[in-house]
Order: sequence, then structure tokens, then C-alpha cells
Amino acid sequence: MLLKKKLFLWVIVCCVRLSASAVGLSAYALLCEQMENPVGMDCIHPRFSWKLKASERNCFQKSYRILVASSPDLLDKGKGDIWDSGNVVSGNSVLVPYGGKALEAARTYYWKVRVKDKGGNVSPWSAVQHFTTGLFAGKDWEDSEWIAFEPDGDILVPALSAPSDRWTLGNKPVGRHVLPMFRKNFHVKENPVEKAVAYVSGLGHFDFFLNGEKVGDHFLDPGWTKYDKEALYVAFDVTKLLREGENAIGVMLGNGFYNIPNERYYKLTGSFGSPKLRMKLFVYYADGTKQSICTDETWKVAESPVVFSSIFGGEDYDARKKQEGWCEPGFDDHAWKEALTVKSDVVLRAQSGTHLGVRNILPVVTRYKNSRGFWVYDFGQNFSGIVRLRVKGKCGSEVLLRPSELLNADSTANQSASGDPFYFKYILVGTGQVEGWQPQFTYYGFRYIQVEGAVPEGADNPEGLPEIVGIEGLHTCNQAEENGTFVCSNPMFNKIYNLIDWAMRSNMASVLTDCPHREKLGWQEEAHLMQYSLQYRYNLSSLYPKILNDLAASQLDNGAVPSISPEYVRFAGGFEDSPEWGSSLVVCPWYVFLWYGDRRLLEENYPRMKKYVEYLGTRADNHIVAYGLGDWYDLGPNAPGYAQLTSSGVTATAMYYYDTVILQKVATELGYDEDVSYYSSLADSIKLAYNRKYYHQEEGYYDRNSQTANAVSLFMGLVEDSERSRVTENLVRDIRQRGNALTAGDVGYRYVLRALEDAGRTDVIFEMNNRYDVPGYGWQLAHGATALTESWQAYGFVSNNHFMLGHLMEWFFSGVGGIRMQNDAVAFNRILIRPQVVGDISSATTSYESSYGRVTCDWKVKGRDYYLRVQVPANTEAEVFLPAKKIQQVTDYGVPLTNRKEMDCRIKDDGLWVKIGSGNYFFRVENFIFPN
Repeated sequence: MLLKKKLFLWVIVCCVRLSASAVGLSAYALLCEQMENPVGMDCIHPRFSWKLKASERNCFQKSYRILVASSPDLLDKGKGDIWDSGNVVSGNSVLVPYGGKALEAARTYYWKVRVKDKGGNVSPWSAVQHFTTGLFAGKDWEDSEWIAFEPDGDILVPALSAPSDRWTLGNKPVGRHVLPMFRKNFHVKENPVEKAVAYVSGLGHFDFFLNGEKVGDHFLDPGWTKYDKEALYVAFDVTKLLREGENAIGVMLGNGFYNIPNERYYKLTGSFGSPKLRMKLFVYYADGTKQSICTDETWKVAESPVVFSSIFGGEDYDARKKQEGWCEPGFDDHAWKEALTVKSDVVLRAQSGTHLGVRNILPVVTRYKNSRGFWVYDFGQNFSGIVRLRVKGKCGSEVLLRPSELLNADSTANQSASGDPFYFKYILVGTGQVEGWQPQFTYYGFRYIQVEGAVPEGADNPEGLPEIVGIEGLHTCNQAEENGTFVCSNPMFNKIYNLIDWAMRSNMASVLTDCPHREKLGWQEEAHLMQYSLQYRYNLSSLYPKILNDLAASQLDNGAVPSISPEYVRFAGGFEDSPEWGSSLVVCPWYVFLWYGDRRLLEENYPRMKKYVEYLGTRADNHIVAYGLGDWYDLGPNAPGYAQLTSSGVTATAMYYYDTVILQKVATELGYDEDVSYYSSLADSIKLAYNRKYYHQEEGYYDRNSQTANAVSLFMGLVEDSERSRVTENLVRDIRQRGNALTAGDVGYRYVLRALEDAGRTDVIFEMNNRYDVPGYGWQLAHGATALTESWQAYGFVSNNHFMLGHLMEWFFSGVGGIRMQNDAVAFNRILIRPQVVGDISSATTSYESSYGRVTCDWKVKGRDYYLRVQVPANTEAEVFLPAKKIQQVTDYGVPLTNRKEMDCRIKDDGLWVKIGSGNYFFRVENFIFPN
């Protein structure tokens, strides 16, 4: 009897497994706080996400079960000693909150998940993932002190106490501290090491070494912040780098924005103190014991070979000062001095999100000697980064590398618009061997390198100068994962896509910078105006929380949000506070919620968002806000700068209204009913005042009938429904009367594209941008740009690597590419597939990796037939538009759509709409409806 019972149970288990296997149901791409296996996560209530893979269509999750354990062995046994969620009936697989025991600081936890779909199929358990907590509070840093080479000296906090221009400082040196390197020996016991995690904060930036090896592939750690309020630490899993017995830690420090020397070029200057280090290394042994190594006065410190470093001016390295083996055990450090312990009240937070690193290595395309006898190396691409140098020569010889975006008429480096002088300098040790070097603590935006004091290997060298054996360009930027791809049959649009993409990447650091050279500042209008474009291309779910922390730290007591965040400088003339810039504090959390489902960002920032809108109210006159930069860099009769064609009150008040509408939506999401009513009423009042002041009823346009004025009014919902067609006609008429030329600038152009796409006028978008003969994207390409430039005109006297005008990227994905969210969607759980067949484009292939999985849209026109391949991830659904007048025109993988009973098909005036669930689809439309 017992044997029969066991056999019966075994059959049941096998049937369950076979059932799951039959549909291929599984959970993959497990994330904790939007990251895979994060180390140093200082969130005490983490959230889990996963994606579903299923071999059948229309797969929806019905329930899940999560196990969190203190060891992988326990998980293997099916035990969640930290948390067992039990079977939770829910379709949610994005940012599911943890609900177990209180997590300890600096500990590693392991987790897995399994799911059941609506058909009752149960997946196998997922692969085991893990997360390591950070240091949650000040007490977790106990026994660890800040250490430095020298005292802080004068502290001049940028934007508060430090002048922003060089002339008012006189000859007073600022930020000229010694750049130190620290070391510490420690002993690892014979016990097997189970885990070792280091928590490091080196200000301004650090490179961390263990037993002679650089730890990680990070660049410019930690990210820059408002250092008078907070700084970041970075956690590393160093388990595999430890040795039994003697070990050694080494850390080198650079300045970054923490110290800005008033030497060479500097956009601003200031100092938060001397470079300093705080660190804790935890070693966990298999026998349950723990060891910690902390920064204190027992550490040794010396001057590093980096003898000059400036985020604005460059970096010098004296190889003669390099001490071989300095970060290895057994090094003789008797000549080093004891580290100085210093005080600092800065709050430490874990660095969230992706770090900076080297994304691409660019070879030299060509080289030549210019009119001054210097050798110029051309990488063929304008990019953010540094160089890797290989050189040989005599001891003490100096090689100066001067990067530039552009060249002067005589082929010399032109830094006039990107910060002059900036250069890298290497001083040879002269061993007779090839020496290699790359800068550690600064970067620049450039295409060319002008070499001074050296010649290429094999070139004529009568002066016996050092010989360049090799130079490579290292493209450094944020390592955010690429989430979207786009290519179409129009070669020019593909070139524009790359033009914008290089500028976006070059300005994705730990903040979204304006340019990678003369400023490197977080001008905030880009953060929300380009947010959709950026998020289509890159997964920024963990970078935007950092950007919002910077905004919170920079917000003033009166609620104002500076145009630059972190706020390092206040430029006069309206730059310090402009509504189109400060509104990032309101718009960005909402957009992050829509794209990634991150409700916590709304909860955390809601009080700050309200405070900012209240501040705008204090600047309003009868609900009209009329100050700031306006539609920056629009195309008017004068040189680019302040808005020329649109009144500042139009864009500022429109943003005030948009912020209020968003707050109404956030209040609804968070359940603040009284606030919903308040912001609804406020929005109505702003809209009424706006239309009274700016709308010309008889003519049907806003303000001075500029493209920006009409488009902003349309997009923000400020136009009454009865007037929308008239305003749209005026927008189109202005573009047509200019020969399909654009005029909108930094703020307005996104809304021009949005308003036209929403009105179904993609033909206008195509004709505006598919040309080389007027200022715009094509004009920039025709004038040799390889990254998007600051001005539509591709002027040489402004930056040639800015992404602020890159709004066409959004249209590539949402318009030509056809991938959008439905209006009521969150995190792409409801998808809209509607590619736009326009102009001479006959095909496009687009993909986007959403929080639920990959969405693809691949279409082409062949003769009179239209083909569309679609991939919809599990746990989502989509509405697909097909250009057909009858269902009978359409097949899916050759099967008539009339036979696909699981699809909801509806014929409307514009064509056929098909509602589908997850899966892969291949539609063919015979004799499709050509666009007008």
C-alpha cells in the first residue's frame, strides 16, 4: 500500500513537471532593485523583478512564490529562512516588495522564484540569484574613519561661497591638494573565506587595488554629488582576490568635482576639502567568524604619480614617481607617512545603478603632421573619454596630448568651445621599454589628439623625442545596458540615429551632462525632455533614482530647483532657476514610474514635487509664470541662446501646468484624494489664464505662432478640444511655409514631434528631418558632425557633443519603429504596436527590452503587401494596427485572421486593430492601405 502511494505521488510530481515543461514556462532575468546580483544595496526593503518565458501564446502569471535564504544550500532544500512569501495570487512580476525578516548590513542573501500561469502550469524554480546589502546607517561605519594626506584647508563650496569665475579669485590657489595613495597590509586566516566585501568612498574619485590588481572595471567612482550634503560609496565583492596569509589594499585618489584647481582651464572652482578615503572591508569565514579592515591612522599614505588632475583641466602623470609593488604584500613602506584622520559630516549613500567604464575602444583612423609640426591622430568619431598611450623614450621626457573636437584651419587642435587649455601629460621613467599609461580621474570630449613632444614610431626624429608606439581612444560613459535597437531602410535616418546616440552615450555619466568637456554639468532640462529617447535606448531604471537624489539635495529651502544638479555653480542671467529645467523634479519620477513601475520614487519625491509646484506658484502672476531661459537655442534671426521666437511665459507656464497635471496623477496613484481635487482645480485655473493671455482665438494660434508655442500647447493639453485641429493646422502651416524647416529649440522640438505624431502628421516629421540643406540633423551630418551638436547650425563656436536636441530618437522608436505604451499602461504591460509607413521608408526593425521582456516590431513593404513581425512578452498584451480595410486581407503565419478566434479584431476608420496576448506573430496584409 505504501509503495502504491509513493508511486502515485511520483506520477503526480512527474505530471506537474511535464505540464510545466510542455508550455516551457520559466522565470528568467531576475533583478533586485533593478539590478542583477547587486552588491552594496542600502535598501532595507528591496524589490524583486523577473520576466517570464513561455512557449505558448497569451501567457499571464497568476501567482508567484519567492524564497530568500541566508545560504544557497538552504534554497536548494526549498527553505527560505529569511523570507518565504508563500503562494501569492498576483500577476505582478515587476518590483515585488520584500516582506521577510529585517535585513542585516553587509550581508549576502540568496533568492529564487517560481510562478504559475493562468492555465495552472507551474514553472520550475528559477536560477538562484543573490544580493549583498550595504551599510545602512552611520553606526555601520563604526571603527572606520576618514583619512587623508593633509588637512582640508580652505573649503569653498561651489555655488554657495566660491566665485564661479577666475577673475574674482585673483592669485589665491584653490583645490590644489596633493593627490594621495594609501595602502594597508592585513592578514587572512587559514579558514576558508566564504565572502569578502569592500565598501569604499574615495573623494573626489578613487581607484581601488587589492594585491596588485585593480578591483572592478569602474571609472570615476564614486559618482559626483553635492558634497556638502552627501557622497557615495561603492561596494565590491573581492572574495576571489583574497589570498590566505598576507594581503594588501591600495587606493589612489583624484579630484573630480570635489576639488577643482584654479589652474589651466576651469569652468568653475571650489573645494570641499582635501582628497579623503573611508573604507570598510568585511571578510566572512566558513566557520562563522568575521574580520573587518577599516581605514584609520594605521594606514600609510604617500604622494601618487598623478601630480595634477582636474575635471576641467586634464591630468599629468610622472612615471618616475611610480612605486612598483606599492599595493602588494611585502612592499617596503617605511618611507611613507601615517595617514591623517580627518572629520567629515557628509552623509554616505550607496552608489546605485550602473557605473562608468570603458564602453568602446576606438582605433586611430589616420594621422598626419600639422602646420606647427605636431602629429595629429584622428579617431574619426567625437566621443567622451580618455586615451591609452604606449610610448618609449628617455627618462624625464614629457609627452603632451591635447584632445579636441575640432581642428583649426591650420589643422591644430581647436579647444576654443570645449575648454582651453585641457591636456594629458605623461612624463617617462625611461627604462628603455615601452611604457603604457591612461588617465584615471578626468576625461574630455574629443575626436582628435594633438601630440606635442613626441613622434610616431618610425617617423623622422632628429631631436630624439619619445616615440609613440600606439594610441587608442577609450570611450568612457555610463555602462547602462542597451535596451533598444532601431534600423530602417532610410540611410540618413540611420546616420541620425547614430549621431544622437553618440551624444547621448557621451553625456551619460553619473549625471546626465550637457557636454563631456567644458562643463560636464547636470543641466536638468535634458533629464526629462530627452527621457523617453534615453529610455528607449538604455536601461536607466537605476540611474534616474540617483539623478533624483541629486535634485533633492540641490532643492532650495523655498522649493526652487536649480537648473543644474548637483548645483556646483550659479550662472547669472536666468540660468540659475528656469521652470523648464527645474521641472525635472516633477516630470522625471512620473516618467520613471510609467516606464519601470517604480512607485517608490513617487512616494519619496512627492513632498518635494509639491514644494516645487508651490514655489512656481509664488513666481506666478495670475497663474502665468514668465521667467527663465525659454526655448533655448531655437532657430531665430540671431545667434543661438535665449528663446527668440517664443515668449518665455509660454514654455514656463506650460511646464507649470504640466507639473500640476502630473501631481494630480501622482496624487491619484498614491491615494491623496484631497490633493487630487486641489491640483485639478489649480490646473483648470492655469489653463484658463494661459489661454486668455496667449491664445489668439480668431487666428487659432498661440503667442507669436511659433512652432514651439503651438506644439507645447497641444502636447500639454492646454488647447481646448474644439481648437486642436486649428492649432495643429497652424503648426503644420508654419513648417510648410518655411520649406519644411524647423525652428524649435531645446525645449520646444520634442513637443513639435509629439504634437505632429499624435495628430497623425508623420509625413511632416519625415519631410522636416529627411534633408541636408537647412539647419537640423542632416545639416550637421553634411558639415562633418559625428555626434549631435549643441546648435542646429553645427556652429564651431559651441559644443559639438550635446544631446539636448536629440528628440528624433523618440520618434524612431515610437513612430517609424512603432513601439509605444498604451495610455493606461505602466512599464509596458499594455503595448501599442503601430509603425508608421512614411516617406521612402520601406522597412524598419525595432526592439525594446521592457520590464516584462522584449518587444519587437519588424515591418516591411513589398509591392502591394505589408509584412509585420511582432513579439510580445509574457504577462503583457498589445494592440496592433494593421493597414487593412477588411479582416480577410490579413494572415498570421499564413493562417487567415478569421481563423484566429483568440484575437479580438476590430475594423475602424483608419484600419484594422487586433488585440493580442504574448507570443510571436507574423502578419501579412495583402493590398494594404498606403498612407496618405
